[in-house]
Amino acid sequence: MFKKILIANRGEIALRIIQACRELGIQTVAVHSTADAESLHVTYADEAICIGPPASSESYLNVSAIISAAEITGAEAVHPGYGFLAENAHFAEVLEECNLKWIGPEPKNIRLMGDKAEARNTARAAGVPVLPGSQRALEDAEAARALAAKVGYPVILKAAAGGGGRGMRIVHDAESLETQFSTAHNEAEKAFGDGTIYLEKYLVEPRHIEFQIFGDKHGRVIHLGERECSIQRRHQKLVEESPSPALTPELRKEMGDAAVKLAKHVGYTNAGTVEFLLDLDGSFYFMEMNTRIQVEHPVTEMVSGVDLIKLQLEVAWGHKMDVPTGWTARGHAIECRINAEHPERFTPSPGRIVTFHPPGGPGIRLDTHVYEDYLVPPFYDSLIAKLIAHGRDRDEAIRRMQRALEFFVVEGIDTSIPLHRRIMQDRDFRRGNFSTRFMERFLSR
Repeated sequence: MFKKILIANRGEIALRIIQACRELGIQTVAVHSTADAESLHVTYADEAICIGPPASSESYLNVSAIISAAEITGAEAVHPGYGFLAENAHFAEVLEECNLKWIGPEPKNIRLMGDKAEARNTARAAGVPVLPGSQRALEDAEAARALAAKVGYPVILKAAAGGGGRGMRIVHDAESLETQFSTAHNEAEKAFGDGTIYLEKYLVEPRHIEFQIFGDKHGRVIHLGERECSIQRRHQKLVEESPSPALTPELRKEMGDAAVKLAKHVGYTNAGTVEFLLDLDGSFYFMEMNTRIQVEHPVTEMVSGVDLIKLQLEVAWGHKMDVPTGWTARGHAIECRINAEHPERFTPSPGRIVTFHPPGGPGIRLDTHVYEDYLVPPFYDSLIAKLIAHGRDRDEAIRRMQRALEFFVVEGIDTSIPLHRRIMQDRDFRRGNFSTRFMERFLSR
């Protein structure tokens, strides 16, 4: 096994990787910007290296600084976490050239599945259902208009290199298409340095279901069940759970088999997520594949009993996966993303935490890098904690989450805790009766 790895990330995911490494006897190197000098991942790593000022472009996205930190400390491998450089094939290739192992999928898979339009073509070639739409990038708004007329409105424009809802626009008619195409293109160019746009049919009331897949270097590919990710605002996930209340055992098997089929088709290794849209009639369609560990991976860990970060490390080293095929989910798990933002206006709320009382009790897990007197910086994603509740069934998981949210006290900044309390009390949510439009209706009440 690796003796020492560098973690090219920050916050709770960096701390989560450190925890897995401690169990495996692996030493860790934390990198941090000057703004993150007091973060817990810096405190708990065996070594810490400052790699630049607060701006991500000068620190967490600074490939040269990260590689230099790895070489100085004698790290053998790099774990990218999620975000930042986690899906950057060039970074993975540069690491290999510098004799540093990449803890993630092969660069060719990152590149192939990272281009959303090409990923659709790959899924189609693998025999996985795909929504009607582009088979290649759209050159301009006229090309989009012609395809939309063939597919039928509404359609959705998406950034080929995108994610997280950026460079994404829903178009309901031909009159607004040109403006929306220009907006999506410009947003994608700014966010990803690539303004390429593709188009697909827009489902009005879908559910967002993703399957956690894993492949090792010995040809074995498995899935570890699904996560329900339909509770989202502006394509940003707020609540995730496993298993999905919408899936029958037969549909779960069909979707899981499709996810594994796609991963095998591309020779996938390490952690990944195949994301689907599930229509009201039970039809499902490939949406995209994330070639990294996900923010919401803890819900899968809770119901599967598998430490996904440790499995990433073991697979990267070359071990065979020892996860049994045909496992059964153990109970139900729900995750709430706790953000430093106003719970109604959704505006960021950086600042110093003056009171921090984390919840506990049966079935509760909290992944966080913050603490009392911690200064939440304004430079990064607003996520400060992930609260996970596990129960024997969905009802118990919801009740435990409600209790944990009531006991969770964070003062000095605004957080999304009050919003999550309201969601857990919502009748439609409790019944499992929702789609990706849930928050749109929820916030209008």
